[in-house]
Amino acid sequence: MKYDVLQIIGAAVTVVFAQGAIRLLFDHGNTGLLGWLGGGFGTTLAAHAALVAVGVLLSGWSHTRAKAAGRRN
Repeated sequence: MKYDVLQIIGAAVTVVFAQGAIRLLFDHGNTGLLGWLGGGFGTTLAAHAALVAVGVLLSGWSHTRAKAAGRRN
């Protein structure tokens, strides 16, 4: 159950920050959730990309762990 929740959180992080990165590419001034970050367009885009990667990794890891836990039971 806990891995399912982590997978949902990872998917949500991926979707939110991927959408933010795409929006930032079209409107450089619209920094969205990372407006507090500062550092300009490049830094904000890199932060969005890093958070998308974190979401993908979290979803993949939790999916693998959930499958392994399901096989044991």
